[in-house]
Amino acid sequence: MKLGFFLNYSGARFDVPVERIRLAERLGYDSVWTAEAYGSDAITPLAFLAGKTEKLRLGTGIAQLAGRTPAMTAMQMGTIEEMAGRGRVIAGLGVSGPQIVEGWYGQPWGKPYYRMRDYVAIMRKVFRREGPLTHDGRELRLPFRGEGALGIGKPLKSILHMNPDIPIWLATGNEAMVKLTAEIADGWLPMGFVPGMMDVYRPWLDEGFRRAGGGKSLADFEIQAQSTVALTDDVKGALAAMKPVTALYVGGMGHEKKNFHKDMMERRGFADAAARIQELFLAGKREEAIQAVPDEYLDEGAMVGDEQRIATKFRRWQESGATGLTVHSTQTEAMELVARLAA
Repeated sequence: MKLGFFLNYSGARFDVPVERIRLAERLGYDSVWTAEAYGSDAITPLAFLAGKTEKLRLGTGIAQLAGRTPAMTAMQMGTIEEMAGRGRVIAGLGVSGPQIVEGWYGQPWGKPYYRMRDYVAIMRKVFRREGPLTHDGRELRLPFRGEGALGIGKPLKSILHMNPDIPIWLATGNEAMVKLTAEIADGWLPMGFVPGMMDVYRPWLDEGFRRAGGGKSLADFEIQAQSTVALTDDVKGALAAMKPVTALYVGGMGHEKKNFHKDMMERRGFADAAARIQELFLAGKREEAIQAVPDEYLDEGAMVGDEQRIATKFRRWQESGATGLTVHSTQTEAMELVARLAA
């Protein structure tokens, strides 16, 4: 199983733990991942790390569609790869949620399914330089001919001869978007994936592969899950430390009627807890919302405890159907332990 390291991104200050990332590279980790919400961005740290590392693949997990046009995202990914060396960049994309898309970026929520399809198609056209860039999609069209256009937009071809095969991975969770991911993407960043969930997702993935044609299958498709890792004698305390973030995402990271993180908790069999967390969080009772997060929900995917407990959890991840696992940890000893288990 390929290992990734997650770069924390939320907070009042931003710091890139270069020595920890270099340690991950020495330990044989495969990738490092950045992210963004509405503060620090996901692209700049990858450009910085391109000059600080030698082998790690550099992935966005995720870059938000509304934050950049597809042409700009392709330009940024292509530029970073030229700096880092070909074969090192992964363009991980996600739609975020309507509160951020419309409230932060000032973009219409529209139809995310079609926007994602158009976005990926445009990026591939930029990478491949097979002709001047044009696209006539449901959500995105180039040249632009909408309100305010002069009507003189010119189809252009990238000056930079980029790697035409920069992989594009999608962060998705519901049935329609998972099928789309399998159809058009090179890899998947599954929302809330834990061991035992592949039985739910496998039919969706297989349908997407069928639509893609050409014999596409799981054999040539990467799936990068995530897990918080903490080497500790206090399992309950480690799980408690994870609850504030979960309560924030399930309770408040999205509208009451459209919250993908709440949907994921429901899909995993915790519908009552999800409803209660959201109710408490939106009522301003954050501490109660945090306490309402079930230990069992967190423990399904986390690897916390002593070495033996983590080893048992890691074996479940190896059998989960994921090809890679991104580690969330601030402990050197935990990073080293997971590297030994994966060797």
